[in-house]
Amino acid sequence: MANFAHVIPFEVIIQMTEANEVPPGVELIQAPAIWKETKGKGVTVAILDTGCDSTHPDLQEQIIGGQNFTDDDGSNPDIFLDYNGHGTHVAGTIAAQKDDKGVVGVAPEASLLIVKVLNKKGSGQYEWIINGIDYAIEQKVDIISMSLGGPTDLPELHEAIKRAVSNNILVVCAAGNEGDGNDLTDEYAFPGRYNEVISVGAINLERSPSDFTNSHDEIDLVAPGEKILSTYLNGKFATLSGTSMAAPHVSGALALIKGLVNNSFGRELSERELYAQLIKRTVPLGFPQRIEGNGLVYLTVLEQLTGVFEREIKALVLSSQ
Repeated sequence: MANFAHVIPFEVIIQMTEANEVPPGVELIQAPAIWKETKGKGVTVAILDTGCDSTHPDLQEQIIGGQNFTDDDGSNPDIFLDYNGHGTHVAGTIAAQKDDKGVVGVAPEASLLIVKVLNKKGSGQYEWIINGIDYAIEQKVDIISMSLGGPTDLPELHEAIKRAVSNNILVVCAAGNEGDGNDLTDEYAFPGRYNEVISVGAINLERSPSDFTNSHDEIDLVAPGEKILSTYLNGKFATLSGTSMAAPHVSGALALIKGLVNNSFGRELSERELYAQLIKRTVPLGFPQRIEGNGLVYLTVLEQLTGVFEREIKALVLSSQ
């Protein structure tokens, strides 16, 4: 099992020492409108990536633990620091805390379990990833977020993902950045291609598909993936692009949805039911399904539709009087 996976390639556009804003991608999916009801508290997201800068002021209170499965730091399982930047950026998009400085994530009160399965070079053996998935299952996380992939369809990896899903864990994966801008051609990265995962493609902040986003018949939905501002190494911030940046928007959105619907249903929903709740909160953008799946995750769409319906009913009542 010597094949390697890697971070879904990304572009660092700019680094900065200070930030003070709700990132545009977090705004675009309507996360702030949900915070009055839930910020993701009580939901745990396992981030399988390059580790995390666990001393970052925007992240340190969200991290509940983790483990290293890579060859960094002499394979010491207790050191899950990030020397690459990718994992720290993903973590911030999911759950950077809301403290009126720095940046804020989609679910700023969600808990983060840091599962380091990619080393400082951004690559990792599939065995590390499989072990990381099993560790996340043991820790009884709610969501697994993976902004990684490779060209190899490995049965052992597929089986690990099936184990996670059978344990009621939502598995979110970046679709991949091998796209050629043509929705008629297939570009596959695994595990993002597997039916059991929630495969996330990327759009820009103008809601058009990113040129690099993979297209195939297992894309579930899209999220912002270009010029995404989030946390970075050494307490800094950076703007990055890639489907790596789209996937954590959906992981954070699921943390919010889980908090919302478990309260309203009065019980824990299954993985399948939560997936259905996510898809209910998407809006089609008008592009082929092989590019956008069910559309853009848009957390307030149900409330907006309810408002429209109520206005139409009032208008009908008034017109009949």
